[in-house]
Order: sequence, then C-alpha cells, then structure tokens
Amino acid sequence: MKINRRLVLLVTAPLTVAVAFSVLALAPATNQALQAGRLTSMVEVADRAGELTYRLQRERAAATALVSEQGDAEEFRLRTEETDRSIAGFRSRAEGLSAVPGSARGALDRIERFAEEMPGLRAQVRSGSSTVSALAFGYRIVIADLNGYRDGIAQADGVDADIADRIRAAAALSEAAEHTAQQQVTVARAQAAGGFTTASQRTFDAGRMGYTESIGVMFDLGPGAWRTWLERTLSGAQALEARRLEDEIGRTGTGKDITVTPKEWQKAANDRQELLRSVEKRVDAAVLAQVSDVRTTLIWTAGAEVALVVLTLVGVVVVAIRLGRVMIRRLRDLRNAAHEVAHSGLPTVMSELSQPGALRGATPEEVARRTGDPVRTTGQDEIGEVGEAFNAVHHEAVRLAAQQAHAHEQLAETLVGVARRGARLTAVMVSELDTVQRDEADPVRMKTLFALDHLAVRMERNTNNLLVLGGYGNARVRSADVGCSTVIVAAAQQIERFDRVSLGVIESGIGITARAVHDVAHILAELLDNATRYSPPDKQVGVAVWRLWDRAVVQIVDEGVGMTAERRAVHNAALLEPQAGIGDVRSMGLHVVARLAARHGIVVELRDSSGPGTIAEVTLPAKVLALDFTEDRGPSQGALGNDVGYETPRPITPPGPQGRGQSARAGERPDHHGTPVGAGLGASAGTGMGAGIGTGMGTAVGTGMGAGGGAAGADAPADGGDREAPPGHERLRDDGPGGGARDRGHGTTPAPRPARDEPVSRVAGVSSSGLPLRQRRAPQQWPAAGRRDGTEQRPGAGAPRPSPRRRDSRQVSDVLAAYAQGINRSTNHRGRSAPDDHTERTEK
Repeated sequence: MKINRRLVLLVTAPLTVAVAFSVLALAPATNQALQAGRLTSMVEVADRAGELTYRLQRERAAATALVSEQGDAEEFRLRTEETDRSIAGFRSRAEGLSAVPGSARGALDRIERFAEEMPGLRAQVRSGSSTVSALAFGYRIVIADLNGYRDGIAQADGVDADIADRIRAAAALSEAAEHTAQQQVTVARAQAAGGFTTASQRTFDAGRMGYTESIGVMFDLGPGAWRTWLERTLSGAQALEARRLEDEIGRTGTGKDITVTPKEWQKAANDRQELLRSVEKRVDAAVLAQVSDVRTTLIWTAGAEVALVVLTLVGVVVVAIRLGRVMIRRLRDLRNAAHEVAHSGLPTVMSELSQPGALRGATPEEVARRTGDPVRTTGQDEIGEVGEAFNAVHHEAVRLAAQQAHAHEQLAETLVGVARRGARLTAVMVSELDTVQRDEADPVRMKTLFALDHLAVRMERNTNNLLVLGGYGNARVRSADVGCSTVIVAAAQQIERFDRVSLGVIESGIGITARAVHDVAHILAELLDNATRYSPPDKQVGVAVWRLWDRAVVQIVDEGVGMTAERRAVHNAALLEPQAGIGDVRSMGLHVVARLAARHGIVVELRDSSGPGTIAEVTLPAKVLALDFTEDRGPSQGALGNDVGYETPRPITPPGPQGRGQSARAGERPDHHGTPVGAGLGASAGTGMGAGIGTGMGTAVGTGMGAGGGAAGADAPADGGDREAPPGHERLRDDGPGGGARDRGHGTTPAPRPARDEPVSRVAGVSSSGLPLRQRRAPQQWPAAGRRDGTEQRPGAGAPRPSPRRRDSRQVSDVLAAYAQGINRSTNHRGRSAPDDHTERTEK
C-alpha cells in the first residue's frame, strides 16, 4: 500500500470519530431548533384557533338570537361566512403540524369532525328545529376543544417553562372570553323565556365566576404587561356598560322579567367580546413573537455550531491534505533522487573513477565532496534525516570507490613499474644472448642459447600484458604497414607451441596499418596461445583470413575441449566490454585482448565449432586495415576467382636466433643446390617478414628450419669450401615502454622499403664463417648489464672482440641442429611457461 493511502487511512480514522462526536454534540441544538420550529407552527395554529373561537362565538350568538326570534337570518348568514373563512384558515395551518402533544392532537381531531358536522347544525338553526340549549351545547363543545388545543400545546417537547406559562395564560384569556360569551347566550335564552330559571341563574353565575378565575390564571401565568393591556382595554365606556348591564341582570331574581332589553344586551355583550378579542390578539401575537425569537435563536445557535464543526473538519482535512502532500512530495523527491543516484549518478561516478587517472591527484575525501549531495530533501524531521542519511551513504560509497580507484591506480603503477623493469632486464638478457650467440660454435651450448632466446620472447609478451593491464600501450611507432600473414606469423612465434599453428587460406592484399600492427599481433598471439593450450598436442590450430566488404575477418580454429554456451557467453561479454580494473590474473589474456580490441574497435568473438573445439573470430575494422596495400606474390600464391589472391597453406616455422644476420641479399650464399642459404620457408612459402615486425620485447619472426636450412647443411660434404650461413634473422629495435624493447623479424625476403630501424643499417660486414656482423652500439646505447651508477662495467665489455674463426659446413649444420633442438627444449623442458603465461579458457 502506498504512503498516500496510508495517510488517508491515518486521517480518516480520527476524522470519522470527530464527525461522530460532532453529530452527537450538534444533535441537542438541532433538536431544540426543530422543536422550536414545530412550536412556532403550533402557536400560529393557536392564533388561528383563537380567531375561529371568536367567529364561532359570534355565530352562536346569532344562531341563538335567530332561534329565540331576537335576530334575523341575514345576520346569521354573515356570521356563518366569517366562520367558514376562519375554518379554512385554521385547516390550512393545522395540516402541516407534526409532533403535536396527545391532548392537542385529540382536540384537533374533534375540531375536524365538528367542522364536517357544521352544515347539519346550521340547517337546524335555519329551520328552527333545534332548541337553544342543544344549539349552545354544540357550539360550546367545539369551542372547548379549541381552547383545549391552545392549552395542550404548552405540553409539547422542548417547550421552555416561561413560554409554556405564557401559552397557558393566553389559553386562560380565551377561556375567560368564552365564559362571557356563554353569559351572553344564557341571558338571551332567559330573556326569551321570560326570566331566569334556577338552572339558568346558576349558569349565569358560573359564567361570572369562570371569567374571574380565568382572568386570575392569566394574571398569574402571564407577564404584567398582559394584565395592563386587559385592564386598560376593559376600563373603557363599552366595557363598563357591559359590566353594568351584567350586574343589573345578575340582580334579577329567578322568575322575574329581565329589565335589560335583548338589543341592549346583545350590543353590550358584542362590544365586550370585541374588546377581549383585541387583548387576545395582542397576547397571541406576543406569544408567537417570543416563540419565533426563541426558534430563531436556536436555529442560529445550531447553525453556528454546525458551521463551526464543518469548518473545523474542513480545516483539519485541508491541513492534513497539505501536510500529506508536502510529505508525499518530499518522499517522492527522495525516491527520485535515490533512483537517479542508483541508476545514473552513482554508475556515472563509478565509471569515471574506473578510468585511468580519474583522481587527478585528489584524495578520496575530496572526490566524495566534489560529487555533492544528491538529495536536497533535508530538514529537522525524519524525512530530512533520511535524506541526510542517504547523502552520507552516497558520500561514503563515492569515497570508497575513489579509495578503490586510488588502490587500482597504485596497483597499475606497480604493474607498469614491474613491467618496465622486466622489459629492461629482458633487453639486457637478450643483448647478452646476442653477444654470446654471435661467435658460439658449440651445438649443445647453441641449443641452450636458442631456448633462452625463445623464452625471452615469451617473457616479453607477458611483460607487455602487464603494461596493457596497467593502462599503457605499446610505445613503438612503425612507419610502414605490414601484411596480415606476416602479422599472424609474428604472433604465432610469440607463443610456446608455435609449431602447432598452421596457416590456412589467407587472402592476400590485406595489410595492417602501422599504428595497429603490434596490438593486432598481440591479440592474435593471446588467442593462438589459448588455442594451442586447450587442444590436443597432436592437433594443429588453423588460421584463416579473408576480406568482408571494408573489413577483414581472422578465424582461429582449434580442436580442443571447447566450452559451454553459458561460459562462452560470459567470455564474449567480457571481450565486448573490458572491465576497468586489473582483472583476474588467471584470465589475464582475456582482459588484455578485450582492452586492445576496444582500443582499435576490433570485435573478438568466441563461437562454437561444428566439431570439437572453439572458433575465435577477430573482425578487423576499416580503420585498422591499410588502404591500397600491395605485396609481392610469390610463385606459391594463386587466384581463386574474381582476381582474389590466396597464399598457400603452411605451418609456422620456428623463430631463429635474435639479432643474427642480415637480409638475404646482404649475406646469403648459395649452396650446392643453388638455393640461398637462410631462405628456408621464408623464401619458398612466403613467410618472410620483409621489413620485419616486432610483437614483443624481442619477438623472433624467423624463417623456417626446413630443407633449406639444416637438411642442406647436413648433406654437404665436410670439406666443401665455403658453407651456408644459418638462417638469417633480424630484430628491429624500438624505444618501447621497457626502454630496450626490440622487434624481431625475418630477414630472408627484402622489404619494399626499409623500416625506420631496419637491421641492414646495423650490418658491419660478413664474418669469416659467412655470418653477418652487426655494428656495435656505442657504450651508452648498450644496456648497462655490469655497470653500477656509471662506475662499474663487465670486464672486457669495452675491448674489441677478436674476429671469429671461419666455420666449415659441418659446424654450420651443427649450429642449425642446435637451434632447432634449443627451440624444442624451450617449449618442452626449461622454457615451459608459468601458469599465468597464457590466456585461460574455462573447460567444461
């Protein structure tokens, strides 16, 4: 569940409780307002009831007069019309009443039934069939119900005591008016009967007493103003005249004629009823006003409470939403910052720190501070503390990465320093080997020297591996492009089991640019070494080259144990994107190939073979290939359609002694068969390096030892005069990172144009035995093998060496045989490389 939903639930629970308690708190006020509204409606109906009571009293007086033949029908008709209008108004008001008290509800029901029976009662009056007593009783019942309703509403729910007293006081005034109205009817009936009877006299006296009691109740329950209103109203002439006539009639005894005429009495009684009605109207209006004021007050109070509760709830909701939005926005900013750091920022920083020289002399703390704080959401609350904690984690991660990068740089510098020292020592060793090999005639010792020479080649490749892992490249600079087949031969002769490498179909005319020659040869040497190590010793490793549009493809095929698809995918991924660190020493060759390939845009991919083994495919891009490269095609080259030339498949010949001899044209001598000595396969199979290339610290790219070499010398007579020289080899010197690194190359086929450091420039002449003599460098150019601080040197190093003696053909043959045996010895016994001198291939 997301945080916004959690916040909604967190706010909803207390908000629901608050709403519930607010409703409970608002219920009384709202109920009081509703009760006040209902009471107001009942008071309004009571006012209509007072009006209806007055109209019924007038109609009753007219009906009594009509029945007693003291009035006329027109007067009765007018009074009935007034009563009907009053009944209609009363009904319209009474229909909307609710929650009426029980007594008042019963009175309303009886009033409704009387209204329905009114036409029958009036018909009796008009026909004269009803007696005055029955007529008066019918009207008195409905009037009593109207007064009972007025008094019953005081018992409604929620009525204030003061208001209830006033409602009862108004009802008492209405009852007092009814008592005077009943006196009017009693006197009129007595006048018609010729005087009071005992019953009528008691009725008359009861009316006077009832009036006095009702007025007393009104005075007791009502306010003083109402008493003032009544007294002032009844203090007028009309009221006094009615009181005088009432007293006069009261003094009339039973059975005596009443001296007051019916007309005088009717007029005085009607005037007094009108005066009482005027006071009753004022009292009802006061009650209604008071009830309306209370209702208004309660409604405003309830509304204010409701508004206050609603505003409070709305405010709480608004505050919760705003705080929740701020919290959610800060959390989202924190999340976005974390994602940006995890997926973009931190990987970018790590990638930058993984590059060589990324620290630029800065300390890890400075690098961490330089990256800044990725999270801006900070503060004093918990979210801010989380942001600060994340910044601290980011700072520590960058600091550790910078510290690790610093450690890698130190390790890389250590590797480079070790590699350069090793290169210098290898150069000194090779230089000393050259000196010893130049005049050595003992075949056994020559075999040992040649084995050491080949071992130096492989040591130099291992030194170059350390330089590449340390982030440095080969510092040699070539001026001439080299053919691809020559580069392959040079690469093959850097490995231990070079004799198992066989050149397959190689399309001619493919050249490697001068700047990429050393790196391409290094890549191929690592792949060939891996292929020969993980394939049966009796199987050949084939190499084929062909052009594909603007690229060239080199395939290395072995028949080894192969590898699983998963492991092959892992190696291909490592070859596609080289890691920035030093890498696993056991897979040093893999990382070296990946780095060199990435440097030139070369694609190296391992593929499954149709048979046993693995295919290593190297795709050389256009920028690595030499434009318009041409090379001389020997008689062994042919065309396979479309004028495309291919070289003859052949095995790789062993490398020769380093720094020995010159080009074929400079020192070769024909043997008794007419073949130049030293040509070997280099002359017959096209393996000569021409200008010569160097792929390591002293890589020997030599000519073959086949029939043109040792065999020819072995079959020659012992005393045949001048003998053949051993195969001519050469080593190109460049100023590499080791300070004395050298290139080796064939010397059997002259190059189209000499390289910058061509060996022929160092040939001083031919020895007595027919071997080329190299010019000695100045003392400051030779590696100081025996010198310490420029004060000590090897004894005899500066003295000129005597000219070597002349060798015969048997000695030359022994030298060549020792050379071949030395190579084999270097690959089989003494010269076997250490476990970290190859590119590891994970076996299944």
